[in-house]
Amino acid sequence: MNTSISTAYNYKVVRQFAIMTVVWGIVGMGLGVFLAAQLVWPELNFNLPWTSFGRLRPLHTNAVIFAFGGCALFASSFYSVQRTCQTQLFAPKIAAFCFWGWQLVILLAAISLPLGYTSSKEYAELEWPIDILITIVWVAYAIVFFGTIMQRKTKHIYVGNWFFGGFIITVAILHIVNNLELPVSFTKSYSLYAGATDAMVQWWYGHNAVGFFLTAGFLGMMYYFVPKQAERPVYSYRLSIVHFWALITLYIWAGPHHLHYTALPDWAQSLGMVMSLILLAPSWGGMINGMMTLSGAWHKLRSDPILRFLVVSLAFYGMSTFEGPMMAIKTVNALSHYTDWTIGHVHAGALGWVAMISIGALYHMIPKVFGREQMHSIGLINTSAHFWLATIGTVLYIASMWVNGIAQGLMWRAVNEDGTLTYSFVETLVASHPGFIVRLIGGAIFLSGMLLMAYNTWRTVRASQPADVVAAAQMA
Repeated sequence: MNTSISTAYNYKVVRQFAIMTVVWGIVGMGLGVFLAAQLVWPELNFNLPWTSFGRLRPLHTNAVIFAFGGCALFASSFYSVQRTCQTQLFAPKIAAFCFWGWQLVILLAAISLPLGYTSSKEYAELEWPIDILITIVWVAYAIVFFGTIMQRKTKHIYVGNWFFGGFIITVAILHIVNNLELPVSFTKSYSLYAGATDAMVQWWYGHNAVGFFLTAGFLGMMYYFVPKQAERPVYSYRLSIVHFWALITLYIWAGPHHLHYTALPDWAQSLGMVMSLILLAPSWGGMINGMMTLSGAWHKLRSDPILRFLVVSLAFYGMSTFEGPMMAIKTVNALSHYTDWTIGHVHAGALGWVAMISIGALYHMIPKVFGREQMHSIGLINTSAHFWLATIGTVLYIASMWVNGIAQGLMWRAVNEDGTLTYSFVETLVASHPGFIVRLIGGAIFLSGMLLMAYNTWRTVRASQPADVVAAAQMA
Protein backbone atom coordinates (compact mmCIF):
# COMPACT_ATOMS: atom_id res chain seq x y z
CA MET A 1 0.00 0.00 0.00
CA ASN A 2 1.26 3.48 -0.85
CA THR A 3 2.12 5.08 2.50
CA SER A 4 2.70 8.48 0.88
CA ILE A 5 -1.05 8.96 0.46
CA SER A 6 -2.98 10.17 3.52
CA THR A 7 -6.61 9.18 3.04
CA ALA A 8 -9.19 9.15 5.83
CA TYR A 9 -11.30 6.05 5.38
CA ASN A 10 -14.96 6.03 6.35
CA TYR A 11 -14.97 3.44 9.12
CA LYS A 12 -18.12 4.62 10.87
CA VAL A 13 -20.49 2.54 8.73
CA VAL A 14 -18.06 -0.41 8.90
CA ARG A 15 -18.11 -0.24 12.70
CA GLN A 16 -21.91 -0.12 12.73
CA PHE A 17 -22.32 -3.11 10.43
CA ALA A 18 -19.58 -5.08 12.25
CA ILE A 19 -21.27 -4.66 15.64
CA MET A 20 -24.69 -5.56 14.24
CA THR A 21 -23.21 -8.65 12.57
CA VAL A 22 -22.35 -9.96 16.03
CA VAL A 23 -25.73 -8.93 17.46
CA TRP A 24 -27.79 -10.48 14.66
CA GLY A 25 -25.57 -13.57 14.69
CA ILE A 26 -26.54 -14.22 18.29
CA VAL A 27 -30.22 -13.47 17.63
CA GLY A 28 -30.43 -15.65 14.50
CA MET A 29 -28.41 -18.53 15.89
CA GLY A 30 -30.19 -18.32 19.24
CA LEU A 31 -33.47 -18.66 17.38
CA GLY A 32 -32.04 -21.64 15.51
CA VAL A 33 -31.12 -23.34 18.78
CA PHE A 34 -34.65 -22.69 20.07
CA LEU A 35 -36.13 -24.28 16.93
CA ALA A 36 -33.79 -27.27 17.33
CA ALA A 37 -35.09 -27.57 20.90
CA GLN A 38 -38.67 -27.52 19.57
CA LEU A 39 -37.91 -30.62 17.50
CA VAL A 40 -36.62 -32.35 20.65
CA TRP A 41 -39.44 -31.06 22.87
CA PRO A 42 -42.42 -30.06 20.65
CA GLU A 43 -44.27 -28.53 23.62
CA LEU A 44 -41.84 -25.60 23.36
CA ASN A 45 -44.08 -24.14 20.66
CA PHE A 46 -46.34 -23.20 23.64
CA ASN A 47 -49.41 -23.92 21.46
CA LEU A 48 -49.18 -20.36 20.12
CA PRO A 49 -49.23 -19.49 16.42
CA TRP A 50 -46.49 -16.85 16.80
CA THR A 51 -44.02 -19.28 18.34
CA SER A 52 -44.80 -22.26 16.10
CA PHE A 53 -41.97 -23.87 14.13
CA GLY A 54 -43.60 -22.91 10.82
CA ARG A 55 -43.49 -19.20 11.62
CA LEU A 56 -40.16 -19.00 13.45
CA ARG A 57 -38.20 -21.12 10.98
CA PRO A 58 -38.34 -18.53 8.15
CA LEU A 59 -37.44 -15.87 10.72
CA HIS A 60 -34.36 -17.92 11.64
CA THR A 61 -33.26 -18.31 8.00
CA ASN A 62 -33.79 -14.61 7.28
CA ALA A 63 -31.94 -13.62 10.45
CA VAL A 64 -28.85 -15.72 9.78
CA ILE A 65 -28.70 -15.13 6.01
CA PHE A 66 -29.74 -11.51 5.60
CA ALA A 67 -29.21 -10.05 9.07
CA PHE A 68 -26.01 -11.80 10.16
CA GLY A 69 -24.64 -12.65 6.70
CA GLY A 70 -25.86 -9.42 5.12
CA CYS A 71 -24.31 -7.19 7.78
CA ALA A 72 -21.04 -9.14 7.49
CA LEU A 73 -21.03 -8.55 3.72
CA PHE A 74 -21.81 -4.85 4.06
CA ALA A 75 -19.08 -4.41 6.68
CA SER A 76 -16.38 -6.38 4.85
CA SER A 77 -17.13 -4.97 1.39
CA PHE A 78 -17.21 -1.35 2.64
CA TYR A 79 -13.96 -1.99 4.55
CA SER A 80 -12.02 -3.78 1.80
CA VAL A 81 -13.19 -1.68 -1.16
CA GLN A 82 -11.81 1.47 0.47
CA ARG A 83 -8.46 -0.11 1.26
CA THR A 84 -8.01 -1.84 -2.12
CA CYS A 85 -9.06 1.31 -4.00
CA GLN A 86 -7.14 3.64 -1.63
CA THR A 87 -10.03 6.05 -1.47
CA GLN A 88 -12.78 7.03 0.91
CA LEU A 89 -16.21 5.42 0.62
CA PHE A 90 -18.35 7.11 -2.03
CA ALA A 91 -21.43 9.04 -0.83
CA PRO A 92 -21.14 8.63 2.98
CA LYS A 93 -24.78 9.68 3.55
CA ILE A 94 -26.02 6.97 1.18
CA ALA A 95 -23.76 4.50 3.00
CA ALA A 96 -25.38 5.55 6.29
CA PHE A 97 -28.79 5.00 4.67
CA CYS A 98 -27.68 1.47 3.74
CA PHE A 99 -27.06 0.73 7.41
CA TRP A 100 -30.29 2.13 8.80
CA GLY A 101 -32.37 0.87 5.86
CA TRP A 102 -31.02 -2.66 6.26
CA GLN A 103 -31.71 -2.65 10.00
CA LEU A 104 -35.28 -1.54 9.24
CA VAL A 105 -35.67 -4.46 6.81
CA ILE A 106 -34.53 -6.87 9.53
CA LEU A 107 -36.85 -5.31 12.13
CA LEU A 108 -39.85 -5.54 9.78
CA ALA A 109 -39.01 -9.19 9.10
CA ALA A 110 -38.87 -9.87 12.83
CA ILE A 111 -42.36 -8.38 13.22
CA SER A 112 -44.11 -9.67 10.10
CA LEU A 113 -42.94 -13.31 9.94
CA PRO A 114 -44.11 -14.40 13.43
CA LEU A 115 -47.46 -12.72 12.66
CA GLY A 116 -47.80 -15.00 9.63
CA TYR A 117 -47.37 -12.40 6.88
CA THR A 118 -45.44 -14.32 4.24
CA SER A 119 -45.22 -14.83 0.50
CA SER A 120 -44.34 -18.49 1.30
CA LYS A 121 -41.24 -18.42 -0.97
CA GLU A 122 -38.07 -19.91 0.48
CA TYR A 123 -35.55 -17.17 1.46
CA ALA A 124 -38.02 -14.64 -0.04
CA GLU A 125 -40.86 -14.81 2.48
CA LEU A 126 -41.12 -11.08 3.12
CA GLU A 127 -44.16 -9.31 1.71
CA TRP A 128 -44.18 -6.73 -1.05
CA PRO A 129 -43.71 -3.46 0.96
CA ILE A 130 -40.56 -4.90 2.56
CA ASP A 131 -39.41 -6.20 -0.85
CA ILE A 132 -39.57 -2.64 -2.17
CA LEU A 133 -37.52 -1.37 0.79
CA ILE A 134 -34.93 -4.12 0.17
CA THR A 135 -34.67 -3.02 -3.48
CA ILE A 136 -34.13 0.63 -2.50
CA VAL A 137 -31.44 -0.26 0.05
CA TRP A 138 -29.73 -2.58 -2.43
CA VAL A 139 -29.63 0.10 -5.13
CA ALA A 140 -28.07 2.43 -2.54
CA TYR A 141 -25.51 -0.28 -1.74
CA ALA A 142 -24.62 -0.60 -5.43
CA ILE A 143 -24.23 3.19 -5.75
CA VAL A 144 -21.82 3.34 -2.81
CA PHE A 145 -19.79 0.27 -3.80
CA PHE A 146 -19.42 0.98 -7.51
CA GLY A 147 -19.04 4.71 -6.87
CA THR A 148 -16.06 3.91 -4.65
CA ILE A 149 -14.51 1.76 -7.38
CA MET A 150 -15.03 4.51 -9.97
CA GLN A 151 -13.14 7.04 -7.83
CA ARG A 152 -10.32 4.62 -6.96
CA LYS A 153 -6.72 5.85 -6.84
CA THR A 154 -5.41 2.50 -8.09
CA LYS A 155 -5.46 1.44 -11.73
CA HIS A 156 -6.28 -2.18 -10.93
CA ILE A 157 -9.62 -3.48 -9.59
CA TYR A 158 -8.73 -6.14 -7.04
CA VAL A 159 -10.33 -9.56 -7.56
CA GLY A 160 -12.18 -9.42 -4.23
CA ASN A 161 -14.09 -6.43 -5.58
CA TRP A 162 -15.06 -8.43 -8.67
CA PHE A 163 -16.73 -11.00 -6.42
CA PHE A 164 -18.43 -8.32 -4.32
CA GLY A 165 -19.60 -6.52 -7.45
CA GLY A 166 -20.88 -9.71 -9.09
CA PHE A 167 -22.77 -10.59 -5.93
CA ILE A 168 -24.39 -7.14 -5.69
CA ILE A 169 -25.60 -7.08 -9.31
CA THR A 170 -26.82 -10.69 -9.40
CA VAL A 171 -28.67 -10.54 -6.08
CA ALA A 172 -30.48 -7.42 -7.31
CA ILE A 173 -31.67 -9.23 -10.46
CA LEU A 174 -32.66 -12.36 -8.51
CA HIS A 175 -34.60 -10.39 -5.92
CA ILE A 176 -36.54 -8.29 -8.41
CA VAL A 177 -37.47 -11.12 -10.80
CA ASN A 178 -38.47 -13.63 -8.10
CA ASN A 179 -40.53 -11.09 -6.17
CA LEU A 180 -42.67 -9.85 -9.03
CA GLU A 181 -46.09 -10.12 -7.39
CA LEU A 182 -49.63 -8.80 -7.40
CA PRO A 183 -50.57 -7.09 -4.10
CA VAL A 184 -54.12 -7.68 -2.89
CA SER A 185 -53.64 -5.84 0.41
CA PHE A 186 -50.86 -4.13 2.33
CA THR A 187 -49.82 -7.46 3.87
CA LYS A 188 -50.67 -9.96 1.15
CA SER A 189 -49.63 -10.57 -2.45
CA TYR A 190 -49.58 -13.39 -4.98
CA SER A 191 -46.73 -14.36 -7.27
CA LEU A 192 -46.90 -13.18 -10.87
CA TYR A 193 -45.96 -16.73 -11.90
CA ALA A 194 -47.93 -19.95 -11.55
CA GLY A 195 -47.34 -23.67 -11.16
CA ALA A 196 -44.06 -25.17 -12.31
CA THR A 197 -42.93 -21.79 -13.67
CA ASP A 198 -43.27 -20.27 -10.20
CA ALA A 199 -41.28 -23.18 -8.71
CA MET A 200 -38.55 -22.78 -11.33
CA VAL A 201 -38.23 -19.02 -10.80
CA GLN A 202 -38.22 -19.54 -7.03
CA TRP A 203 -35.36 -22.06 -7.11
CA TRP A 204 -33.49 -20.07 -9.71
CA TYR A 205 -33.60 -17.41 -7.00
CA GLY A 206 -33.24 -19.77 -4.02
CA HIS A 207 -30.15 -21.62 -5.15
CA ASN A 208 -28.51 -18.47 -6.42
CA ALA A 209 -29.21 -16.71 -3.13
CA VAL A 210 -26.85 -19.43 -1.90
CA GLY A 211 -24.61 -19.08 -4.95
CA PHE A 212 -24.20 -15.32 -4.88
CA PHE A 213 -25.28 -14.00 -1.48
CA LEU A 214 -23.69 -16.85 0.50
CA THR A 215 -20.88 -17.82 -1.87
CA ALA A 216 -19.70 -15.09 -4.25
CA GLY A 217 -20.01 -12.35 -1.62
CA PHE A 218 -18.08 -14.35 0.97
CA LEU A 219 -15.47 -15.32 -1.63
CA GLY A 220 -14.87 -11.59 -2.01
CA MET A 221 -14.30 -11.60 1.74
CA MET A 222 -11.95 -14.58 1.46
CA TYR A 223 -9.85 -13.01 -1.29
CA TYR A 224 -9.19 -9.97 0.89
CA PHE A 225 -8.87 -11.29 4.44
CA VAL A 226 -6.96 -14.56 3.87
CA PRO A 227 -4.01 -12.85 2.12
CA LYS A 228 -4.07 -9.98 4.63
CA GLN A 229 -4.10 -12.22 7.69
CA ALA A 230 -1.53 -14.63 6.21
CA GLU A 231 0.58 -11.69 5.01
CA ARG A 232 1.01 -13.45 1.70
CA PRO A 233 -0.22 -12.58 -1.82
CA VAL A 234 -3.00 -14.63 -3.38
CA TYR A 235 -1.46 -17.92 -4.52
CA SER A 236 -2.57 -17.51 -8.15
CA TYR A 237 -4.14 -14.30 -9.31
CA ARG A 238 -4.86 -15.85 -12.71
CA LEU A 239 -6.72 -18.71 -11.03
CA SER A 240 -8.76 -16.20 -9.02
CA ILE A 241 -9.95 -14.54 -12.24
CA VAL A 242 -10.79 -17.91 -13.83
CA HIS A 243 -12.57 -18.80 -10.58
CA PHE A 244 -14.70 -15.64 -10.81
CA TRP A 245 -15.82 -16.02 -14.42
CA ALA A 246 -16.41 -19.78 -14.18
CA LEU A 247 -18.41 -19.41 -10.98
CA ILE A 248 -20.76 -16.70 -12.21
CA THR A 249 -21.20 -18.45 -15.57
CA LEU A 250 -22.14 -21.84 -14.09
CA TYR A 251 -23.85 -21.13 -10.78
CA ILE A 252 -26.87 -19.42 -12.30
CA TRP A 253 -27.92 -22.68 -14.04
CA ALA A 254 -27.87 -24.97 -11.00
CA GLY A 255 -31.27 -24.15 -9.47
CA PRO A 256 -33.34 -26.96 -11.09
CA HIS A 257 -31.59 -29.61 -9.00
CA HIS A 258 -33.95 -28.56 -6.18
CA LEU A 259 -36.85 -29.78 -8.32
CA HIS A 260 -35.88 -33.35 -9.22
CA TYR A 261 -38.84 -35.69 -9.67
CA THR A 262 -41.33 -32.82 -9.91
CA ALA A 263 -43.50 -31.37 -12.69
CA LEU A 264 -40.49 -29.45 -14.02
CA PRO A 265 -39.53 -30.76 -17.51
CA ASP A 266 -36.98 -33.54 -17.31
CA TRP A 267 -34.51 -31.70 -19.54
CA ALA A 268 -34.47 -28.77 -17.10
CA GLN A 269 -33.85 -31.12 -14.16
CA SER A 270 -30.98 -32.79 -16.03
CA LEU A 271 -29.51 -29.42 -17.01
CA GLY A 272 -29.48 -28.36 -13.35
CA MET A 273 -27.77 -31.63 -12.39
CA VAL A 274 -25.07 -31.36 -15.06
CA MET A 275 -24.32 -27.72 -14.30
CA SER A 276 -24.12 -28.53 -10.59
CA LEU A 277 -21.53 -31.23 -11.29
CA ILE A 278 -19.45 -28.93 -13.52
CA LEU A 279 -19.65 -26.29 -10.77
CA LEU A 280 -17.41 -28.46 -8.61
CA ALA A 281 -14.36 -27.40 -10.69
CA PRO A 282 -14.43 -23.62 -10.09
CA SER A 283 -15.56 -24.11 -6.49
CA TRP A 284 -12.59 -26.28 -5.66
CA GLY A 285 -10.32 -24.02 -7.72
CA GLY A 286 -11.23 -21.16 -5.39
CA MET A 287 -10.83 -23.31 -2.29
CA ILE A 288 -7.39 -24.51 -3.41
CA ASN A 289 -6.37 -20.93 -4.27
CA GLY A 290 -7.30 -19.78 -0.79
CA MET A 291 -5.56 -22.71 0.91
CA MET A 292 -2.38 -22.37 -1.17
CA THR A 293 -2.17 -18.69 -0.27
CA LEU A 294 -0.78 -20.01 3.02
CA SER A 295 2.26 -21.50 1.22
CA GLY A 296 5.20 -20.59 3.40
CA ALA A 297 2.89 -19.41 6.20
CA TRP A 298 1.39 -22.63 7.54
CA HIS A 299 3.32 -22.20 10.77
CA LYS A 300 1.16 -19.17 11.55
CA LEU A 301 -1.77 -21.48 12.25
CA ARG A 302 -0.07 -22.46 15.51
CA SER A 303 -0.35 -18.96 16.93
CA ASP A 304 -2.93 -17.08 14.84
CA PRO A 305 -6.54 -18.00 15.76
CA ILE A 306 -7.99 -15.59 13.20
CA LEU A 307 -6.16 -17.42 10.42
CA ARG A 308 -7.49 -20.69 11.84
CA PHE A 309 -11.06 -19.49 11.38
CA LEU A 310 -10.33 -18.42 7.80
CA VAL A 311 -8.58 -21.66 6.83
CA VAL A 312 -11.12 -23.97 8.45
CA SER A 313 -13.88 -22.02 6.68
CA LEU A 314 -12.17 -22.84 3.39
CA ALA A 315 -12.07 -26.53 4.34
CA PHE A 316 -15.82 -26.47 5.00
CA TYR A 317 -16.34 -24.56 1.74
CA GLY A 318 -14.50 -27.30 -0.14
CA MET A 319 -16.49 -30.01 1.61
CA SER A 320 -19.92 -28.43 1.10
CA THR A 321 -19.19 -27.58 -2.56
CA PHE A 322 -18.29 -31.24 -3.12
CA GLU A 323 -21.36 -32.48 -1.28
CA GLY A 324 -23.76 -30.15 -3.13
CA PRO A 325 -22.99 -31.43 -6.66
CA MET A 326 -23.13 -35.02 -5.38
CA MET A 327 -26.60 -34.38 -3.91
CA ALA A 328 -27.67 -32.87 -7.25
CA ILE A 329 -27.24 -36.27 -8.95
CA LYS A 330 -30.75 -37.63 -9.43
CA THR A 331 -30.11 -41.05 -7.89
CA VAL A 332 -28.48 -39.51 -4.81
CA ASN A 333 -31.18 -36.87 -4.64
CA ALA A 334 -33.84 -39.59 -4.57
CA LEU A 335 -32.40 -40.65 -1.20
CA SER A 336 -31.39 -37.26 0.25
CA HIS A 337 -34.19 -34.89 -0.73
CA TYR A 338 -36.64 -33.80 1.98
CA THR A 339 -34.42 -35.43 4.63
CA ASP A 340 -32.16 -33.97 7.32
CA TRP A 341 -29.20 -34.66 5.03
CA THR A 342 -30.16 -31.47 3.18
CA ILE A 343 -30.28 -29.60 6.51
CA GLY A 344 -26.80 -30.90 7.34
CA HIS A 345 -25.49 -29.83 3.93
CA VAL A 346 -26.93 -26.33 4.29
CA HIS A 347 -25.37 -25.89 7.72
CA ALA A 348 -22.00 -27.24 6.61
CA GLY A 349 -21.99 -24.19 4.35
CA ALA A 350 -23.78 -21.81 6.73
CA LEU A 351 -21.85 -22.56 9.94
CA GLY A 352 -18.63 -23.99 8.54
CA TRP A 353 -18.13 -21.60 5.61
CA VAL A 354 -20.23 -18.44 5.99
CA ALA A 355 -20.17 -18.03 9.76
CA MET A 356 -16.53 -19.02 10.23
CA ILE A 357 -15.13 -16.76 7.52
CA SER A 358 -17.33 -13.93 8.81
CA ILE A 359 -16.01 -14.46 12.34
CA GLY A 360 -12.43 -14.46 11.08
CA ALA A 361 -13.03 -11.29 9.05
CA LEU A 362 -14.66 -9.57 12.03
CA TYR A 363 -11.78 -10.47 14.35
CA HIS A 364 -9.46 -8.94 11.73
CA MET A 365 -11.55 -5.80 11.17
CA ILE A 366 -12.88 -4.84 14.58
CA PRO A 367 -9.55 -3.88 16.20
CA LYS A 368 -8.54 -1.90 13.12
CA VAL A 369 -11.75 0.13 12.82
CA PHE A 370 -11.78 0.83 16.57
CA GLY A 371 -8.12 1.82 16.74
CA ARG A 372 -6.85 -1.19 18.72
CA GLU A 373 -3.85 -3.41 17.98
CA GLN A 374 -5.83 -6.60 18.55
CA MET A 375 -8.99 -7.99 20.14
CA HIS A 376 -9.30 -7.68 23.91
CA SER A 377 -8.53 -11.39 24.44
CA ILE A 378 -6.76 -13.64 21.94
CA GLY A 379 -7.22 -16.50 24.39
CA LEU A 380 -11.00 -16.26 24.11
CA ILE A 381 -10.66 -16.70 20.35
CA ASN A 382 -8.18 -19.54 20.39
CA THR A 383 -6.82 -21.50 23.33
CA SER A 384 -9.79 -21.51 25.64
CA ALA A 385 -12.76 -21.13 23.48
CA HIS A 386 -14.27 -19.65 20.37
CA PHE A 387 -12.46 -21.47 17.59
CA TRP A 388 -12.94 -24.88 19.19
CA LEU A 389 -16.54 -24.21 20.18
CA ALA A 390 -17.34 -23.20 16.60
CA THR A 391 -15.56 -26.19 15.07
CA ILE A 392 -16.94 -28.82 17.47
CA GLY A 393 -20.43 -27.33 17.29
CA THR A 394 -20.42 -27.42 13.49
CA VAL A 395 -19.13 -31.00 13.30
CA LEU A 396 -21.74 -32.27 15.79
CA TYR A 397 -24.50 -30.47 13.91
CA ILE A 398 -23.72 -31.71 10.42
CA ALA A 399 -22.74 -35.26 11.45
CA SER A 400 -26.03 -35.76 13.29
CA MET A 401 -27.98 -34.50 10.30
CA TRP A 402 -26.06 -36.73 7.88
CA VAL A 403 -26.88 -39.79 9.97
CA ASN A 404 -30.51 -38.71 10.37
CA GLY A 405 -30.89 -37.94 6.67
CA ILE A 406 -29.55 -41.24 5.40
CA ALA A 407 -31.66 -43.14 7.95
CA GLN A 408 -34.79 -41.18 6.95
CA GLY A 409 -34.18 -41.71 3.22
CA LEU A 410 -33.69 -45.45 3.66
CA MET A 411 -36.72 -45.83 5.94
CA TRP A 412 -39.01 -43.85 3.64
CA ARG A 413 -38.16 -45.98 0.61
CA ALA A 414 -38.26 -49.35 2.41
CA VAL A 415 -41.21 -51.48 1.23
CA ASN A 416 -42.63 -54.87 2.19
CA GLU A 417 -43.09 -57.74 -0.26
CA ASP A 418 -46.69 -56.68 -0.86
CA GLY A 419 -45.55 -53.15 -1.79
CA THR A 420 -46.69 -51.43 1.42
CA LEU A 421 -44.36 -49.11 3.31
CA THR A 422 -42.27 -50.84 5.98
CA TYR A 423 -42.12 -47.82 8.28
CA SER A 424 -44.64 -45.14 9.15
CA PHE A 425 -43.62 -41.50 9.17
CA VAL A 426 -43.89 -41.44 12.97
CA GLU A 427 -41.39 -44.30 13.19
CA THR A 428 -38.88 -42.27 11.17
CA LEU A 429 -39.38 -39.36 13.59
CA VAL A 430 -38.71 -41.63 16.56
CA ALA A 431 -35.53 -42.89 14.87
CA SER A 432 -34.48 -39.27 14.20
CA HIS A 433 -34.91 -38.11 17.80
CA PRO A 434 -31.33 -38.89 18.99
CA GLY A 435 -29.99 -36.93 16.03
CA PHE A 436 -32.22 -34.00 16.97
CA ILE A 437 -30.66 -34.00 20.44
CA VAL A 438 -27.10 -34.03 19.07
CA ARG A 439 -28.03 -31.23 16.62
CA LEU A 440 -29.36 -29.16 19.55
CA ILE A 441 -26.13 -29.72 21.50
CA GLY A 442 -23.99 -28.77 18.48
CA GLY A 443 -26.01 -25.61 17.82
CA ALA A 444 -25.83 -24.60 21.50
CA ILE A 445 -22.04 -25.08 21.51
CA PHE A 446 -21.69 -22.89 18.40
CA LEU A 447 -23.95 -20.24 19.96
CA SER A 448 -21.88 -20.22 23.15
CA GLY A 449 -18.86 -19.31 21.02
CA MET A 450 -20.79 -16.39 19.53
CA LEU A 451 -21.59 -15.16 23.06
CA LEU A 452 -17.87 -15.21 23.87
CA MET A 453 -17.26 -13.23 20.67
CA ALA A 454 -19.85 -10.66 21.76
CA TYR A 455 -18.10 -10.26 25.13
CA ASN A 456 -14.69 -9.99 23.46
CA THR A 457 -16.03 -7.41 20.99
CA TRP A 458 -17.66 -5.39 23.78
CA ARG A 459 -14.41 -5.26 25.77
CA THR A 460 -12.46 -4.29 22.64
CA VAL A 461 -14.88 -1.48 21.73
CA ARG A 462 -15.07 -0.30 25.34
CA ALA A 463 -11.27 0.01 25.51
CA SER A 464 -11.11 2.23 22.42
CA GLN A 465 -10.90 6.00 22.77
CA PRO A 466 -12.35 8.64 20.41
CA ALA A 467 -8.82 9.56 19.34
CA ASP A 468 -8.12 5.92 18.55
CA VAL A 469 -11.19 5.72 16.36
CA VAL A 470 -10.18 8.86 14.45
CA ALA A 471 -6.67 7.50 14.01
CA ALA A 472 -8.08 4.24 12.72
CA ALA A 473 -9.72 6.13 9.87
CA GLN A 474 -6.29 7.22 8.60
CA MET A 475 -4.50 4.99 6.12
CA ALA A 476 -1.55 3.23 7.74
